[in-house]
Amino acid sequence: MQWNEITKYFRAGMPLRKHRQHFKKHGSCFTASEAVEWLHEVLRNNSNFGPEVTRQQTVQLLRKFLKNHVIEDIKGRWGSENLEDNGALYRFPSTSPVKPLPSSCPPKENLENFSRDKERLFKLPHLSRRTFKKHELLQPLENLEKINPDIIEENKEDILQRNEISHEYVQETWRNIILIHLQTILGIPSLEEVLQPTQIVPEYVIYNMTNTSKHGVVILQNKSEDLPHWVLSAMKCLAYWPRNNDMSQPTYSGFERDVFRTVADYFLNLPEPLLTFEYYELFVNILDLLQPHLERIAVEALQICCLLLPPPNRRKIQLLMRMISRISENVDMPRLHDAMGTRSLMIQTFSRCVLCCAEEVDLDELLSTRLVSFLMDHQQEIFKVPTYLQVAVRDHIEYVKMAQCKYPKEEICAILPTYSYCKQITPQEFEEQKVSTSQAAVTELLENIIKDKNLSVKDKKKKLKQFQKEYPLIYQNRFPTTENEAMLFDNKPTIKQPMLSLRKPRFRSLRY
Repeated sequence: MQWNEITKYFRAGMPLRKHRQHFKKHGSCFTASEAVEWLHEVLRNNSNFGPEVTRQQTVQLLRKFLKNHVIEDIKGRWGSENLEDNGALYRFPSTSPVKPLPSSCPPKENLENFSRDKERLFKLPHLSRRTFKKHELLQPLENLEKINPDIIEENKEDILQRNEISHEYVQETWRNIILIHLQTILGIPSLEEVLQPTQIVPEYVIYNMTNTSKHGVVILQNKSEDLPHWVLSAMKCLAYWPRNNDMSQPTYSGFERDVFRTVADYFLNLPEPLLTFEYYELFVNILDLLQPHLERIAVEALQICCLLLPPPNRRKIQLLMRMISRISENVDMPRLHDAMGTRSLMIQTFSRCVLCCAEEVDLDELLSTRLVSFLMDHQQEIFKVPTYLQVAVRDHIEYVKMAQCKYPKEEICAILPTYSYCKQITPQEFEEQKVSTSQAAVTELLENIIKDKNLSVKDKKKKLKQFQKEYPLIYQNRFPTTENEAMLFDNKPTIKQPMLSLRKPRFRSLRY
């Protein structure tokens, strides 16, 4: 799916100019090095790829372009991967190799209509110091790229029509980006068994991100879906006990227990859990992440999953988690149960109204208590809106428009990027890999010393002696015996000749 977007963007943005080769001029082409330089910079600065993209990876991608006829050499040859980072000339073929997707640019129900219904589709006013205004996301095309005025005038109507991104396309973008990020965070090859695309309702996600109070709590436009006023008053009374009690009647001994029982009865009598039966499998799979060394991953996963909830459910669970968290931390709160601590009481009371399966299972209570305990402790982080989702959607829509600008007469098929992910490992595996990686690096250092031809024998012996002192085990593995070490320097025993040859005098007899 990523292939079409990259090829379309490369065709749309790669600068073309005249080049001279072998005393001949060639127009509208580029050198391999120019393509590597331009595409490498684009990928590094793109939030979907990142600065870790290497120049060699960019060369590999361009080789795939040549093989699949995205580009061809100046003589029209293609089909091989014979491309190097050099001055060889290449050009685009006359026809695009990308097959258009029929649903990518429907002519009806454009983004402006959708924005009118959801006025703050991309505007998140309480999430960061700088929020993205709608006009920034839906900029006129002339602000994205400077285009030849003649081309604009010639294709004005076509460009305006293609600038209209459909409601369905925006929704599908949200669905795919959410699935991609969830899969990345959970580190699993597929979400097929826990979440289907049809279970993601973009309207819910957008509403939960944009209709919030200054504390980040969802505000419902339809008040009939909200908590009853008497429940809200009771929850507020308990959350701020004893400083804020807006109940009109005077309190009495055991008053706080009656108020708590009233709140508990309301939530326990809801027709389905707050996390809904539909998302049961999704949240159960996240329970595996509720370990100390995976805490950050669990929070990020729950941030996205809680965005999927219907707005009334998200508001209710937000307010409930805020209340029980405050009650558990309130040292002034009288005991609400004779035999059970306040924290345990909160978890035991509300766990079943937060998470349970449509069909009763024995593990439900254990699973739900674990999840409620984690939600209660991390409720402020979990219910923050992850702005990177909105940024990803905005960037994708901008790429679609930019491609439309460059190729106004072609079908634009900007496909969502894919994300690589890391496999989760245990702390023990991490330590073992860390040690093995370090040993491999040190072993490589030893081999470099051995093979360095620029070192004199004296310097090489000195470095090896230092290495042996610092890393005796690795050195011993490389040179298990002194004979192995001697072979490195070709040390063969030699008999040195004396500097002066003193021959013994021969004495002749005096007799004749």
